[in-house]
Amino acid sequence: MCLVFVCDKEERVVGRQEASGSCPYCGGVVQAMDVESQRRFCFLPFYFKIKRKYSCTMCSRRLVTHQ
Repeated sequence: MCLVFVCDKEERVVGRQEASGSCPYCGGVVQAMDVESQRRFCFLPFYFKIKRKYSCTMCSRRLVTHQ
């Protein structure tokens, strides 16, 4: 008997907009992206979340906010 788990994760950018502030590394413009994340198990979605991620447009670094 063989047991196989089929899992898949898909991320899709929903929207982009310019964020306030500048990149601390190069001084470039910061961009805010709304990313839709969806996990599937055997082609059935069981996890869905929208996150906001920040990145620099010049040096392409992913930026993290501390709250």
